[in-house]
Amino acid sequence: MKIDLYLIVGQSSRICMCNIEAIPTIMDLLMFNENFLRNQVLILIILSSCMDMAARVGFSLLVLMNLLIYISSTAESAIPRRSTTNPADFIKSSCRATRYPALCVQSLLGYANVIGHSERQLAMTALSVSITRTRSCTSFVKKIAKARGIKPREYRAVQDCIENMGDSVDSLSQSIRELGRMSQTVGEDFAWHMSNVQTWVSAALTDVNTCLDGFGGPALNGNVKAAISDRVANVAQLTSNGLALVNRFASRHRTAADTQTP
Repeated sequence: MKIDLYLIVGQSSRICMCNIEAIPTIMDLLMFNENFLRNQVLILIILSSCMDMAARVGFSLLVLMNLLIYISSTAESAIPRRSTTNPADFIKSSCRATRYPALCVQSLLGYANVIGHSERQLAMTALSVSITRTRSCTSFVKKIAKARGIKPREYRAVQDCIENMGDSVDSLSQSIRELGRMSQTVGEDFAWHMSNVQTWVSAALTDVNTCLDGFGGPALNGNVKAAISDRVANVAQLTSNGLALVNRFASRHRTAADTQTP
């Protein structure tokens, strides 16, 4: 890490330095920006070789040390904090907010590099995984519908399930598109888009659960139900996790906005 030693003399017109040229003025130091702070630490001290210069212009040690404390504390608060966790840890931590955390981690860990530390990207990825699993499940259910020996009541339940799953995919697709538009939205605009996403993901989860409910009752306790129920339940769990991560994104965004409000 590079450390520059500065002594500000007089009305910031001169700075006594050690082996450094092109020194910023006091206003440069007080109005520093993020990029400058990321690359160096500013330390303001009195150099013994410049003590007589400071005395002539009336700068006391106490004044300079107070200025050092002020700038150091301001710099500390202005430097952006980099996350100390890697993307995998971020996913594991975020998945604790879901109803099925183990499934959440297992389904998202392979996308850690894509997700990074983005709450929005995490939610979008979770919904994309849910869509993929829903489509795969729908293809399987369609094959069941064509199987020989399927009973009329089972067939109707299967057809209803296929329709429900299709509606679920549509709602999840809308949600992902809406999240994609939200990278720069703030305030009421963000709240409106987020409300749409939450409504659509909730509808998608309802559709999947409706599919499961269609196989309720002892009359449908057969091979068809046994073949379908586990797969549909897995889709429901993934969609539930997706909704939880959407809600987490909304909550954390709201909290961040509240802390920035004066």
